Order: sequence, then C-alpha cells, then structure tokens
Amino acid sequence: MKIAEFVKEMRKQYNLTQVDLSEKSGVGLRFIRELEQGKETLRLDKLNQVLNLFDYEVGPIKQRRNE
Repeated sequence: MKIAEFVKEMRKQYNLTQVDLSEKSGVGLRFIRELEQGKETLRLDKLNQVLNLFDYEVGPIKQRRNE
C-alpha cells in the first residue's frame, strides 16, 4: 500500500477531515492534500509528524526484486 493510500485510510478510520489531521499533526493543510494526492517529494519530518498520530513512522524496508 502506498503512503498516500495509507494516510487517507487511517484518517477516515479515525473520522478526521483533512483539516482535522492538519491541525492535530501540526502540518499545513496543503501538505496533507499533497500527501493524499501522492506527491512524490515530501519532507520526511512532516510525514512522520502525520504518521505519528497513528503510531507509525517512515522507515527502510527491503525491496523485492524480480530476478
């Protein structure tokens, strides 16, 4: 699952609007909108602020390669 999908799904599970999520996480509404729209370049510190509300954080994961 992509981060954009994950955040949107979690936001809905917690019954939050984008404005609510913005205020509770301390990031701008524009950041939330861009995040949920799948913008490819985002600041990791801000992303972790958002994910922290759901007890998650960004970290490295091993890629699967088709060989």
